[in-house]
Amino acid sequence: MAAPEAELVLKWEREQARLRESVKEEDTEDWQRSPDFSGLKRVGGVDLSFIKGDDINACAHLVVLTYPHMKVLYEDCKMVTLNAPYVAGFLGFREAPPLLQALEKLKNVQPNLMPQVLFVDGNGLFHYREFGLACHLGVLSDLPCVGVAKNLLHVEGVVRSEEHQSQINALQKSGDSFPLATTSGRVLGKALRSSHSSIKPVYVSVGHRITLDTAVRLTHTCCLYRVPEPIRQTAACDRQPAKDMDLTDPHSTAHRGRKRRLSTEHRNPSRWLFFPAPPQ
Repeated sequence: MAAPEAELVLKWEREQARLRESVKEEDTEDWQRSPDFSGLKRVGGVDLSFIKGDDINACAHLVVLTYPHMKVLYEDCKMVTLNAPYVAGFLGFREAPPLLQALEKLKNVQPNLMPQVLFVDGNGLFHYREFGLACHLGVLSDLPCVGVAKNLLHVEGVVRSEEHQSQINALQKSGDSFPLATTSGRVLGKALRSSHSSIKPVYVSVGHRITLDTAVRLTHTCCLYRVPEPIRQTAACDRQPAKDMDLTDPHSTAHRGRKRRLSTEHRNPSRWLFFPAPPQ
């Protein structure tokens, strides 16, 4: 994909600034204020993944799980064609449209399964202009959103340094965290040790309609392993054999490849599944 023109980048910067004004860094739902998140029944996860050697065709993933048991209620994986170029710091303009379409599809066909909160594989406020993919999706979907990144984005003095590593080493147990403060002192996210079995943290930030402390606490409760289940379960779409996939068909099903690899493990090719809601 050709390098974007400066005019396009300036347009996106203005649009980010406009949308940034709509981000709510507060708990807007009753369940968010409950010590055990009472009232939260459904959590969602989204991700976009790519086929090796192809940066235009991708697979948009949406899963919805029960809370707190993390059982799959719904999953949808669809091959899409990305029209916007990749530009660092502007991922939302490239990845948000197909993920929003997946949410709209669910809303139309099974509205009772819409997630009450959405986990996004990426950053929210922890971003160069405080408007990462989780913010973009949150504002446009008007859903509470949490950004969870597996790798550290270098933002305003927050870098992978000896000091940062020493802070990671000080995370002694699952649930421990430390703030990601910029050179101006603003805290844009937290590094969270999400699992006893992994010393590598995840980086949590506000997307929309949630506070940072609530986002960190909720992320921790959704982690059976290092990555929260709503994001980890998007990998369940990864396992259709490559030989069965029509990569030229934007409506065919495919599977994950954030690391641009294809799985060869067999899985039922039907990628749009409904499961009955558990008894309330």
